[in-house]
Amino acid sequence: MKHEIKISLPLYKIVYAAFFVVVLSLVRGVVYTFEIGIALEAPMAILAASFCADTYTQEIISKRSEVQRLCPMKKRMYCIYRRIVIQEIFLLAVAVIGYGLFFLFQNPRTIVVEQNITENATEMQSFLIYFAAIAVTLCFWGLLSNLLSCIFRNMWMGIAGCLILWLITCSSFGDRYFGAWNLFSYTFRDVENSSDFSWICGKIVCICIGMTVVAILPKIIEKRG
Repeated sequence: MKHEIKISLPLYKIVYAAFFVVVLSLVRGVVYTFEIGIALEAPMAILAASFCADTYTQEIISKRSEVQRLCPMKKRMYCIYRRIVIQEIFLLAVAVIGYGLFFLFQNPRTIVVEQNITENATEMQSFLIYFAAIAVTLCFWGLLSNLLSCIFRNMWMGIAGCLILWLITCSSFGDRYFGAWNLFSYTFRDVENSSDFSWICGKIVCICIGMTVVAILPKIIEKRG
């Protein structure tokens, strides 16, 4: 496991991920706490795409894939999935820390919408919703970038493919045409209506695509090496 962690989380990745959320929490202004999730989701998606793009392509570049081909496919896929899980757990921790940094640096205000609910309870609900949404977002973009990188055998192609999709969905165009089924439905949700959870549809789309990616990845690895 220590070996996998060293490969999955080299020092430069840890540094630029930490630097990324610190700078974001300093320069991205928020007034209310519900804006923190909006400020974090789209940038964290790009971070996940770039962070996970070389999960397997680094094996190709270093020629380790030639050795891995001697191993059973089941063992190879177990190794790849384990590295993805390690990276996603780290990114999720970064996303949580980033959420806290906005409180540290900007001290946003909390809006209590419902009666008989304390400010702390409202904030905890907001954080738990953010946690669930960002976990799905990170997994989706991390898996997708890795899949595209494996298909093209180039991590930059994986990142570029994700960037194109990101530009389409994280825009007024994506919000207008995809609505609640948009990949960034959490970002574009109706924040004034706390009882509206239609944005979950977009996260269901992410989960379904992510499960499909996990299912077809072994075939891609087998064909593309």
